[in-house]
Amino acid sequence: MKKIWNNGNSAAPSRRARIRVERTKKKIRVVAASIVAMLLLAGLGAGYFLFDLQRQFNVKSNTVSFDFSETEQQDRPIKHPDDKSMNVLLVGVDHADERSGEVAALDGAVSQRSDSMMLVHIPEDRSQVYVMSMVRDMFVDIPGYGKNKLNAAIMFGGVPLLLQTIEGFLGTKVDHVALVDFEGFKELSTALGGVIVDNEISFTAHNTDYYYPTGDISLTGDRALRFVRERKSFSNGDYQRVANQRKFIAAAAKQLLSSGTLVNPTRLYEIVDKVSPYLTFDEEFDAATLVGLGLELKNIDPDKMAMFTLPTAGTSTSADGESIELASESAIAQISSALQNDTMDEYLRVNPPEAP
Repeated sequence: MKKIWNNGNSAAPSRRARIRVERTKKKIRVVAASIVAMLLLAGLGAGYFLFDLQRQFNVKSNTVSFDFSETEQQDRPIKHPDDKSMNVLLVGVDHADERSGEVAALDGAVSQRSDSMMLVHIPEDRSQVYVMSMVRDMFVDIPGYGKNKLNAAIMFGGVPLLLQTIEGFLGTKVDHVALVDFEGFKELSTALGGVIVDNEISFTAHNTDYYYPTGDISLTGDRALRFVRERKSFSNGDYQRVANQRKFIAAAAKQLLSSGTLVNPTRLYEIVDKVSPYLTFDEEFDAATLVGLGLELKNIDPDKMAMFTLPTAGTSTSADGESIELASESAIAQISSALQNDTMDEYLRVNPPEAP
């Protein structure tokens, strides 16, 4: 794997710099492409990949190293040694404008943004996969920067600061991180020959002529990307976007794990070959680890994965006039407890997800 060093910035940017960042034409167009990492995790674990495919994955994908200070490392939550559950942070990133043969370093450059952040919780008994979306505008404490939108963490300090922020308000350690460039997302949808989803709300993507009717639709390339990124076409914005992201995850996972894909070496090799360069994992999350985890999850039905959005407490306006989503302290406390005690199934029984 190619190594990418990831160090957060230590100085907070000025308000003028933040405004300039917001306006720059090259700001990150982050997407729900973290989907790709999750799907490959499931596909690699199906038991059909030969050693050569694992080698291909390791060689072509990227790794990220978190250079936490001793104090920062000590401040991170600690899991009990007997806790075998797993938390994986999935983040969509876009480095298409910066790419020159390799994925650009995720070093906390001020132009970075992320519109797609999901926490995947895998219980100790491996009986289910829980995918929790987090809306980008949720107003939270960012270590060293005070209150701000969740996706500002990656702008201020890269993935390390985003990791610290999420661990901070959930009080739970994140075991692994997976990132994917949106180009990889498009490659996957194309390699699968299109992903078929049941679209419940017809819409035309903002500033495009891409129309998405209701019913079963096939999503490929740019059209697939816009489907999971779109929010301006919906009255509930980000909430419908993350719902569409989860809908796409289930559909793509089902197609990736279908017998027609798994018994087709050419198709599998094409997916790994084309998508791997756009994937970045922490150093301990290599192909062998993914395969082992995937084998443990081989009986999970993608259609029955538990997917929901971290509840918020309504819309408000920040001191500088930006629209924000207020964090729900009660929901965060309950989910934090469920993650720490491996009782996410119980939490969702008592708090069934609301429709977007």
